[in-house]
Amino acid sequence: MFDRLSRSWQLVKASGSVLKEDKELLVFPLISSIASIFVVACFALPLFGFGALDGLSGGRHGLVSTGAYVVGFLFYLSQYFVIFFFNAALVGAAMMRLDGGNPTVSDGLRIATAKAGNILGYAFIAATVGLILRAIQERVGFIGRIITGIIGTGWTLATYLVVPVLVARDVGPIDAVKESALLLKKTWGENVIGQAGLGVAFVLIQLAVIAIGISLVVATAILTHNVPVTVVVGVIAVVAVIVTALIHSALSGIYAAALYRFASDNSTTQGFDSNALQMAFVPAK
Repeated sequence: MFDRLSRSWQLVKASGSVLKEDKELLVFPLISSIASIFVVACFALPLFGFGALDGLSGGRHGLVSTGAYVVGFLFYLSQYFVIFFFNAALVGAAMMRLDGGNPTVSDGLRIATAKAGNILGYAFIAATVGLILRAIQERVGFIGRIITGIIGTGWTLATYLVVPVLVARDVGPIDAVKESALLLKKTWGENVIGQAGLGVAFVLIQLAVIAIGISLVVATAILTHNVPVTVVVGVIAVVAVIVTALIHSALSGIYAAALYRFASDNSTTQGFDSNALQMAFVPAK
């Protein structure tokens, strides 16, 4: 366990080194976040509309529920496509860097655009799974929610490498899901520990940034009594939180790209210790 934790941490640090060399990789999660907000805005009105109609419809709750599920599915589909598209752009650019290249933002977008059809297919699968789990959660008790939570976690782990598979190979979304699940057998330790480690680390970092930001805003307001200065400090604090989240997303994409490349063909990966990678994929006993 501790060996896997150590190896995973080495891979995370190596991912950070790649991001340090190509800071433009942060652009992809930034655009993805902006696009996701746009999707939410586009669906907010119809979703609220269905909610209002539900409250006024009396005996037509079944019809409204069906309509809400249709809108919900389209929302999931749109959100997942945006997330997977820009994640594919990030992973594609990261793979170019890992091969020794010097990728640009346009390179990543070109790679994702070439795979847009398969990305949409995977978004359709993910949206279907997500909506089914959501529907089950709404209709079962506490134990059922725990079970669906476990299923959801298993799905997330099994599909962690789907985007790298879609980027690197000319396969459809179903085959990509199957291959990702098979590769999980090789990468389960680094997959789980790496994701959890990154998640926990950045949650703690963001909590610290938020706490420091709030403290600075309060201190500035008390000490200066200057509203413009206080607002500027608040904006800086918000930007710091956003940048932290972008770094987390970028590192996750780079990490997934490195895991996939080595798990699929044992190829050398620039910026990563080959011995650490080799030991990372020794089958678990």
